[in-house]
Amino acid sequence: MKIAAIRATPVNIPLEAPYLWSYGSLAGFSKTIVEVETSDGLVGLGEGPSPANAATILNGFAPRLIGQDAFDIAACERLCLPSWRGVYADVDFAGIRAFGAVEMALWDLRGKAAGRPLHDLFGGRVRDAVTFTDYFSFREKKDGIGGESDPEAVLDYCLRQKERFGTTMFEGKLSTADPKPSIRTLELLRDRLGEDAVLRIDSNKAYSLATATRIARAIEPLGISAWEDPVATFEDMAKLRRYTAIPFSVHTPDLRRAVALGVPDAFCTDVNVHGGIGRALKFIAACEQMGLDFWCYSGDSGIASSVYLHLAAAHDHIREPSQSLFHMQPFDVIEEGPLRPRGNLVPVPTGPGIGVTLSKDKLAFCHRHFVEHGPFDKFHDPDRPGVFRRLPLS
Repeated sequence: MKIAAIRATPVNIPLEAPYLWSYGSLAGFSKTIVEVETSDGLVGLGEGPSPANAATILNGFAPRLIGQDAFDIAACERLCLPSWRGVYADVDFAGIRAFGAVEMALWDLRGKAAGRPLHDLFGGRVRDAVTFTDYFSFREKKDGIGGESDPEAVLDYCLRQKERFGTTMFEGKLSTADPKPSIRTLELLRDRLGEDAVLRIDSNKAYSLATATRIARAIEPLGISAWEDPVATFEDMAKLRRYTAIPFSVHTPDLRRAVALGVPDAFCTDVNVHGGIGRALKFIAACEQMGLDFWCYSGDSGIASSVYLHLAAAHDHIREPSQSLFHMQPFDVIEEGPLRPRGNLVPVPTGPGIGVTLSKDKLAFCHRHFVEHGPFDKFHDPDRPGVFRRLPLS
């Protein structure tokens, strides 16, 4: 089965309202949708985390891959990427992530050719549905949606999510320059949602070690399940561990440092950061061996999100809920989406390959949004437009 054509389309995936985080305000995500077509007419789907992936794939990878065996992923990687053994300073990080999008499509082709869902190729399904957290944050208002600007408004949003969707697992931003409103939000949520609700937080490296230590003392009694990127480095995180038992999670997939320093307790990544599904499978297995948890990223087009469903379905070790912005995403590019958790759960696709269908209409809409508006600026500071924030905030 030879690769006959590769298409890479930059798209915007808008959120219903911009949310606030440590670097500013985020109105949506800009991605690349990949289609790899074979000589016998099968089309595999992939997703890249940046619109810049499109140029790399079309100009750099496609001329090398046309005519290659779509099943021989190792050979395709050798044609596209220099040797690498992890995401370090001496590797082409952008190229690795771009190849991850193509590699995802090649796995989709494997499943479609075999008539089997991805989780079967990973070893079989151990669960039929996967748990996800529902996101909360202070948000700007857009078209009458959002506008949660104080702890009480965020509480009301989460209570509505619980009433509408049965959500009892939440993850939200704790990244305000003054941490008091964020801490107050957590206090309200724990009081009103009850002690059994899952509460995770994400600070996106907003705080100095001193401020994070003060925050830890304030929120320790609230039963926080995980705190993502409370400080900028693993080393500072190891120092913070002296003052709190709250588990830490990170996006940086540096397993060697994690084992050496004893932190973090979990990794939250997409598959692209590893260069594709194959390497992500190895990373998950290594995490299991070293006793570190793993869960998946958020803010995708529906294609990568469905891959996460297969990963979690095939691994007993992925026991914690993955991240989800699903209820904040009015758009994606798949016919089956946007995905909508009910009671924290999303069913695992059972169709061949990734198990989802690309919507040509949605793809066209999201591409047109990208062309007309440009990529989303996730570092936009609404308080000081045109100036980039510097961390730590406090």
